[in-house]
Amino acid sequence: MKADVERLLIQFKDEAGEVLGSPFDVPIDITPEKLQLVCNALLQKPKSLLLKEEPCPLAFYVQESEIVTSLEKTLAEQPLETERVVEIVYQPQAIFKVRAVTRCTSSLEGHSEAIISVAFSPTGKYLASGSGDTTVRFWDLSTETPHFTAKGHRHWVLSIAWSPDGRKLASGCKNSQIFLWDPATGNQIGRVLIGHSKWITSLCWEPLHLNPECRYLASSSKDGSVRIWDTIAGRCDKILTGHTQSVTCIRWGGDGLLYSSSQDRTIKVWRTQDGVLCRTLQGHAHWVNTMALSTDYALRTGAFEPAEASVNPQDVSESCKSILRAWAPFGFPLVRDKREGIEEVQPSQDRRCLVVFFCQQGQQPERLVSGSDDFTLFLWVPAEDKKALGRMTGHQALINQVVFSPDTRIIASASFDKSVKLWEGRTGKYLASLRGHVSAVYQIAWSADSRLLVSGSSDSTLKVWDAKTRKLAVDLPGHADEVKLTKAARFAAFYR
Repeated sequence: MKADVERLLIQFKDEAGEVLGSPFDVPIDITPEKLQLVCNALLQKPKSLLLKEEPCPLAFYVQESEIVTSLEKTLAEQPLETERVVEIVYQPQAIFKVRAVTRCTSSLEGHSEAIISVAFSPTGKYLASGSGDTTVRFWDLSTETPHFTAKGHRHWVLSIAWSPDGRKLASGCKNSQIFLWDPATGNQIGRVLIGHSKWITSLCWEPLHLNPECRYLASSSKDGSVRIWDTIAGRCDKILTGHTQSVTCIRWGGDGLLYSSSQDRTIKVWRTQDGVLCRTLQGHAHWVNTMALSTDYALRTGAFEPAEASVNPQDVSESCKSILRAWAPFGFPLVRDKREGIEEVQPSQDRRCLVVFFCQQGQQPERLVSGSDDFTLFLWVPAEDKKALGRMTGHQALINQVVFSPDTRIIASASFDKSVKLWEGRTGKYLASLRGHVSAVYQIAWSADSRLLVSGSSDSTLKVWDAKTRKLAVDLPGHADEVKLTKAARFAAFYR
């Protein structure tokens, strides 16, 4: 091919299929770096959006195969006619980079029993943990010290969830009770939410852009029901019944739909305004253990600006601040207020969250991925169809967790088969297997820039993987027992 074709015509397109510029000819051995210069010139990015006045990072694909070294090598693996115009899809990458974890900065000690649930606050400044010792603890990550110990539960704290504005934390226990806590004081808010007849399995809040008050909380239970609570009035607003076995996981989507998975092998889609069951998603042959939405990251962090919410102010570059100025056309800047170290959401932030949600969603509908004890994953577009978009097979044991990358382009799955697998986020196509753990992989978490993935295993180690090279970046031993919980903070400042 080298002798016959030294130059060829290419056409840039974005992920939605929109054409950028006109076809033009390039050397067949052109590199990604040179393609980036040409593409950025055509895009004509404003200087305020550039990282230190450098071009926005881009990745390039030919029929879903990334151009890593040169266009020629990528085309050699493709059955393409180079006499025709070759379409190259460009994908913008995160303009910031998260530094990989290299060591343990501190051990947060205080719980007297196993830690069952952990969650970073939406800003990433604080950490909450629920334990078998019946307490919820708040940790200040700036100093890596205990902040408050919240007492009230009488049994194991199985699930915790921060409100989208970061001003409340909900915790559910094996005694079927739900408590609300004030992170600023560690005190209980309102009355205990009682109604489930068995233990709490999952908690999630209504997204901020749907309700700036963060008023409604959803809970699922071993009793097979889902309840929506009015946290201000302290009462149950709706009871959603229909599952015949334990509900394992719930997700509140950005379009106002609530998704619940169950051991009855189904996923149900509920309309939260009136509690109507929209559709039931069927396909799994065993318990559905886990679910993830393509919009999870945007819904969790979209209300906060990274330049002011990071732990270490010295790590905030001017580039982050310049990004924020891009929100001016939407009616920002964002107003910030602080009350004893806890961020307060002003009315403008629910609008910012809405913009972030729709910017990430783009022209694609919200996608849902589910993992099961039947060793398979299913990819759904639940707002539009009850038929699965794809069935993803390859794991040799039950699926523990599935997670979309923040940019929604990759799905990662963790399994008892000791592996982590990567899948294409829009189609469910298999991409790679990450092997290195010698025992079951329990949980996984993405870095905010979608470049790194961390996995926790019963082999007592954490492993950090490079999503681009699909290789192990850092091995993190240190735990004396199984690592059953992994969470990634939003900002690079956490990683030393």
